[in-house]
Order: sequence, then structure tokens, then C-alpha cells
Amino acid sequence: MNRILIVEDNSDVLWVVKIVLKRYGFKVMAIPRGEDVMLKTSTFKPHLILLDVVLSGISGIDVCNELKANEKTSNIPVIMFSAHANMTDILKKANPDDFIAKPFDVNELVRKIKLQIEMHYNSFGRRRKVASSAH
Repeated sequence: MNRILIVEDNSDVLWVVKIVLKRYGFKVMAIPRGEDVMLKTSTFKPHLILLDVVLSGISGIDVCNELKANEKTSNIPVIMFSAHANMTDILKKANPDDFIAKPFDVNELVRKIKLQIEMHYNSFGRRRKVASSAH
């Protein structure tokens, strides 16, 4: 069962996404604070992180950059999501594996999650070595 860590400080959005992903068969941990991501990745060991761009406290952009800079978490795919109008600006400041705009279609979200997991892991659940590219 694939593990998804959701980081979202809006409790309504967090609740809905958690329920939807559980119905699609994912094991889900949901947290409202970006400051807790590094600790939760070491204990929960997510296959993917769904990360809101705008969080209270540390921003999702800073969290994404921290995840990608850390050797232990750099290969975990990160999908950022936001109602932020300028996706290009977000992608310049952070290097997520994918992005989805709010409000999002649930089927599109699940499709993106499955695609990222498939791209990053082989059928035996081991991490693939993903060649990093210079941005």
C-alpha cells in the first residue's frame, strides 16, 4: 500500500483529500504544518508528498526545497498544490515533481499521484535512481 503524506493547513481541504485518497487505497498521513515534514518523512516513510504551497509558518516552497536538498528525502516525489495564480513563479522557486491547481479534479489528482509513484518506484517498491537534472 502506497503511503502519501499530505501537508495542508486548511483543515477542510486536508480532511477531503485524506478521505479521497484513503478511498483510492492509499495509506495517508495528514499534517497541517510544514515544520513537521522532515520528522514525519523519517517515521512514516511516504512514497509521495502532497504539499500545499501556502502554509502558515514555513512555506511549502521552502519545505519542497528542503526535501529536495536532503539526501534522505530528495527522491521522494513531491506534488505541490495551490490556488496561487502564478504556477510558473512557484515552479521557479521550488522544484516539485508535479503541480496541481486548486480547485482540482479528484481523478486528476489521483492520476498524477499514481504516475509519480510509478515513475519513482519499480514494481517491487524499491526507489529507482532518478538522474537529477540541473535547473
